[in-house]
Amino acid sequence: MHAQVKSLLKPEILNTVNGLELIARIIVEGFMSGSNKSQSVGAGQEFSQYRNYEPGDDLRQLDWKMYARSGRYFIKQADIETNITVKFMLDASHSMAYMEDGVTKLQFAKVMIAALAYLARKQSDTFGLYTVNERNISVVQPRFEQQQFMRFLNELVKVKSEGTWKKGNGLELLYDHHGKEMILFFTDLYDEQEDLFRFISRLKTPRNEVIVFHILGKHERDFDFEGSFTFEDLESNVRVKADATIQQKEYKERVAGWVKQSRAWMLEKHINYQLVVMNDPIEQTLRDFLKIRKIINR
Repeated sequence: MHAQVKSLLKPEILNTVNGLELIARIIVEGFMSGSNKSQSVGAGQEFSQYRNYEPGDDLRQLDWKMYARSGRYFIKQADIETNITVKFMLDASHSMAYMEDGVTKLQFAKVMIAALAYLARKQSDTFGLYTVNERNISVVQPRFEQQQFMRFLNELVKVKSEGTWKKGNGLELLYDHHGKEMILFFTDLYDEQEDLFRFISRLKTPRNEVIVFHILGKHERDFDFEGSFTFEDLESNVRVKADATIQQKEYKERVAGWVKQSRAWMLEKHINYQLVVMNDPIEQTLRDFLKIRKIINR
């Protein structure tokens, strides 16, 4: 992680609007410098027309499907800039209070969300925020106006990890889709009866794009503890004693299987799955995501 960003990941900074805005700006300005200036969250381009390939054209713009049909090289021009609505959704259940190296999953997610919202604002996208747990659903309706980013950060800073994921009624407003949308959902995917998976499946429509950021701690993933510990579920308060050294191999296999199944399930439903490990550099995680999305939407 960039040393400057890491030094700012402290509660007294993360829990203020100005602090969160500062971190977001440092991250975004960092990976937009140099060759990364073209990175974008939601802005895209509508297809306009084909033209014959000419020497010197960017080979990445070649349409290989047209080549397969015609045996000729064509460039797919996309010259009408469009903007979409970016909806940030955050799992605010108590399991997101899990902490490693002084930073909780919720705080880590807030930094990622703030950085991507900062980028969305720079490229003139409409964006909004939805945070959910069983006790509360808070909403900052998607808008494109000068005050939206600070309104967005004010609500984001106030979010607390409480209770469990909200079940059943009350989620209907999150399924209200209009026009072109990109939904970014930040969660640790912990629930009891696959309520989160049912929720995610209802987010996807033929017209929108859904990306799930699955947040895990490094120690949580690798179980790299030594000796016997008592582990407590943050949502159910159930406690389990375990010898980490003896059970590490089985634990890691089960976690790897869970991640693999989650990825496969989302791929089948045309949902983009991004595993995020908390000790990975936030700026690199965002850069990789933007590169992957650019390739997918080419």
